[in-house]
Amino acid sequence: MDDLKIKIGLALGSGAARGIAHIGVIKSLREANIPIECIAGTSMGALVGACYAANADIDFLEEVALTSNLKKLTGLLDPKFSFIRTGLLHGTRVENFLKTIIGEKNIEDCLIPYAAVATDLKTGNEVIIDSGPLIKAVRASISIPAIFIPVYFNGLYLVDGGTVNPVPADVVRSMGANFIIAVNVLNDPRKRPRLGLTGDKKSDKLPSMFNTLIQSIYIMEYNIVRANLLKADILIEPDVSAIQPYEFYRGAEALEAGYKAAKLVIPEIFKLLDNFQPV
Repeated sequence: MDDLKIKIGLALGSGAARGIAHIGVIKSLREANIPIECIAGTSMGALVGACYAANADIDFLEEVALTSNLKKLTGLLDPKFSFIRTGLLHGTRVENFLKTIIGEKNIEDCLIPYAAVATDLKTGNEVIIDSGPLIKAVRASISIPAIFIPVYFNGLYLVDGGTVNPVPADVVRSMGANFIIAVNVLNDPRKRPRLGLTGDKKSDKLPSMFNTLIQSIYIMEYNIVRANLLKADILIEPDVSAIQPYEFYRGAEALEAGYKAAKLVIPEIFKLLDNFQPV
């Protein structure tokens, strides 16, 4: 790499439905003509990043997020009670859905260099997937423990990368980027207004098993994120705290939050780029 060249990398973090905000962030960066030259993502960030890296088309991705495709996400859930020892959801329908968006490409075929982050269930090590089937990489990265069954890939059983690296800014840097924009949608857990699945009136009741698990994971991931954010040059944190992990039907709100949050920091991005001194 030319030592004088600025290479901008984008790190997209985990967050389930809140991760739709990543689409708004990318849209805002595109409108400002800020080039994204490599992408690494974890969990929902891996999914959005893969869709964008494969086609470099944010308009199509925005349309998918705002139409019935994601509003009907519950139809993609495929509970397999025969697999109850390893996970509630098999994930086949999610893979088929992704095929309709990005086809059956390999990571090497992406228009923008891409990597997904997963976790080796046996060792707890971070696994960076930067080659091979794109959908399999995404499927591994989104596999929330106990919700999805682990993905067997390259001889390893893999689960959600958020358990080790929720916002993979360091991975983007390892891909050759020297200016890192990180997007974190894991807001402070204390800002979330409720845990129940049935609305505010019953928010004081015992949370469901699903929400207990998800909330516990996000508390852990939030603390990991706070310890690692110095690895990015710019941090974008959309306020999506009111959106619950399963509320994909609120994609328009999440997308708008991401768009506005990115807009606010674009002047700072240009300022830093103007004074950029490659290391």
